[in-house]
Amino acid sequence: EAGAEAGAGADGGADADADNEHRAEVEAGGGGAQAAAGSPLTVRNRGEFEYLAMNGTEVFKFAVRAVPQVVTGALEMAGKQVEDIDWLVLHQANARILSAAADRLGVERERVASNVERYGNTSAASVPLVLDEYVRAGKIKNGDVLATAGFGAGLTWASALVRWG
Repeated sequence: EAGAEAGAGADGGADADADNEHRAEVEAGGGGAQAAAGSPLTVRNRGEFEYLAMNGTEVFKFAVRAVPQVVTGALEMAGKQVEDIDWLVLHQANARILSAAADRLGVERERVASNVERYGNTSAASVPLVLDEYVRAGKIKNGDVLATAGFGAGLTWASALVRWG
């Protein structure tokens, strides 16, 4: 049974876009949708329909900046170094983000859990899915130190450092 052992310990951090730099507001009713200027989420009109569009380049830049920062923060809180990480277990948004975040952290790609090439972006389920897959395959073992991080809706992000047990 996969799981973090009681008492094994975990440290982490979380943040949100408090300055609303990347915020998108959606109002119910006749107001339609509005996005903040400079946001990677924009609103477009097509006929009678309104929809949100994502600026992929800006979200990529955001992710490869925010994920290493929050992982580094979790490592600092735990008194650990990047070299102590056995596995980097990140939100599986796309392979480019995984690679770029790992490069910025200095983590070898062989230590990055990934299944995005098989399943695509499974949203909030991506970290638990890749974690389960790697535990069942025997890649992640008891005692391994996992640096996990996720980011998503509203451009929020969080990290947890876990000793698997």
